[in-house]
Amino acid sequence: MAEDKPALVLHLVSGGDPLLFPLRAEDVDELGGQLHLHLEHGSIEKVRTTDGLTVSVNFAHVAAAYIDNLQRRGKVFGMQ
Repeated sequence: MAEDKPALVLHLVSGGDPLLFPLRAEDVDELGGQLHLHLEHGSIEKVRTTDGLTVSVNFAHVAAAYIDNLQRRGKVFGMQ
């Protein structure tokens, strides 16, 4: 069975392709629980990626955000 590869998927207000940030497994639950608050308040939050980078996301410019598994097969909203 394939290993889960969680990622933060961001659809920007300006359109275009979604941005994908692979997440560390230990950060998924906390970020997932607070994602709706970041969107509601348009906050700027730091997100740590699996490759050790820290990305600052300005949620005021994000139209939709969710956490998805990059290993999932088939089409998902915003991903192919």
